[in-house]
Amino acid sequence: MSLPRMTDASPSSPFWPPGLDFHLPVAPGNAFHNLLNAARRDPSHPALLYYGAVTSYGKLLADAEALAGYLQNRCGVRKGDRVLIDMQNCPQFVTAFQAVLRADAVVVPVNPMNMAAELEHYIADSGASVAIIGDELVERFASLANLPEHVIVARYADAAPVECKYQLPEVMLRAPEELPANRFIRFDDAIAAGEQPSAMTAGDDDLAVMPYTSGTTGHPKGCMQPHRSLKFTAVAQAIWYGFDHNSVLTAFMPLFHVAGMQASMGGGLYAGATLLLLTRWNRDLVAPLFIEHGVTFWSAAPTMIVDVMAGDQFDERAFEKLTVLTGGGSSMPTALAEQLERRYGLRFCEGYGLSETMSATHINPTARPKPQCLGIPIFDTYSLIVKPETTEELPNGEVGELLIAGPQLMRGYWNHPEADRDAFVTIGGRRYLRTGDMAYRDDEGYYFIVDRLKRMINVSGYKVWPAECEALLYRHPDVQECCVIAVSDPYRGESVKAFVTLRPQARGRISEDDIISFARGVMAAYKVPRAVAFVDQLPRSGSNKIDWRKLQEQEQARA
Repeated sequence: MSLPRMTDASPSSPFWPPGLDFHLPVAPGNAFHNLLNAARRDPSHPALLYYGAVTSYGKLLADAEALAGYLQNRCGVRKGDRVLIDMQNCPQFVTAFQAVLRADAVVVPVNPMNMAAELEHYIADSGASVAIIGDELVERFASLANLPEHVIVARYADAAPVECKYQLPEVMLRAPEELPANRFIRFDDAIAAGEQPSAMTAGDDDLAVMPYTSGTTGHPKGCMQPHRSLKFTAVAQAIWYGFDHNSVLTAFMPLFHVAGMQASMGGGLYAGATLLLLTRWNRDLVAPLFIEHGVTFWSAAPTMIVDVMAGDQFDERAFEKLTVLTGGGSSMPTALAEQLERRYGLRFCEGYGLSETMSATHINPTARPKPQCLGIPIFDTYSLIVKPETTEELPNGEVGELLIAGPQLMRGYWNHPEADRDAFVTIGGRRYLRTGDMAYRDDEGYYFIVDRLKRMINVSGYKVWPAECEALLYRHPDVQECCVIAVSDPYRGESVKAFVTLRPQARGRISEDDIISFARGVMAAYKVPRAVAFVDQLPRSGSNKIDWRKLQEQEQARA
């Protein structure tokens, strides 16, 4: 069967979910209205569950309003200003995110695993004058050369019950961090100040979130996402997965990443659902928490599911109310997918999205998912498979570059107009994002990834860009040249390997472990090379550039 070309009024696949229109109307205005509307409908309904503590929608709204007032009145935050949020998953993250939106400012979400050198880039590039952070990061922030003017510090344990029946992660058992005298204030004190925010004025086209993504160049770039994108992907996923007031959603995927941010937090708040938060992954808590709270939706990296299913004492009652199991970032192992369907009747619904698209562009229909498949384009979203060199459209079954058009596309890269020229192409009057992923579409309208045009390593669903790792490794005084590639990893999918040429005076003195230890100090843990190989020289291309492809091919041949 040949797939007909999509039109403005038709869905992307003959297996489009029944009962859903292809066009998705989304109310205009600030994305904060999703929380505001849910709190007005039922202020006493549980919004957040956290190791046994419950935050109602009314409480979440009040705290977000108060923090927004503090940002405006005490920190001088104005419309369009950028505010860094650097925390693990916790109620304070959700409050802070909503407060920044309420203040008409722009959320800059940052991975708390990032080290000082990485943080300095995010702060300098975004121009953030305020940071809201977890208390385990106080020392790291205090050491920064470009410390923001205001730093609001959340202690995770403050949001948990005083007496908790669940095992808390080590980061929550820390004694309260003593704050430096200047610039730092406690999260709870900022809320207790009782400041009132001014009226919201941000609308569809104003910036709401600026997640950073790397690429083939060394420094991460901010993706300018307006309120329109933020609202669209939240509403789209809530409708696609069938969230409602009674849904209980996991928020285990990092909220600083667009997948966790939108599938769980964004879609959940729009629906007035309940979010179950974990600050650190712990497979032993999955079953008791799922049973106690009746979890209906689990968004998970496949590695999480592998970990849970490998446990000795998994209680199968945990999945009794689970209706949707979804994820992305890496493929679900076929054997595990078959086991989940056979034992629990659960079919894994993979999705696909990017920071540039504010999360999902493709999701499998929940009633008819395909294994190791991106799914089909969601509401109002168009995809093409084209020849990378010419952007000529290719027929079903042929592999080409995946292009995406839709309301979730970013405005562009912050302060990088030259990158925009490479990222977008206009075809048939539509502005498409060039994903750099090689894919094909089958005759039923489902999309499958087969390769990447861009250099990228997928570590447990986290994107690692070799150029960024290499730039940080070059800070080591004894590294003369380096090249980072992907190696197969049975648990993570892929991991990082660095080939290093040492300066002559360091040869025989510097070990592989020395390089790895250095890397741990300058980059997030998931970016750190798990293997280092010293070489006398690195292969070169005809243009005298380091030939990473040759190293990658040699590694694959050895595997």
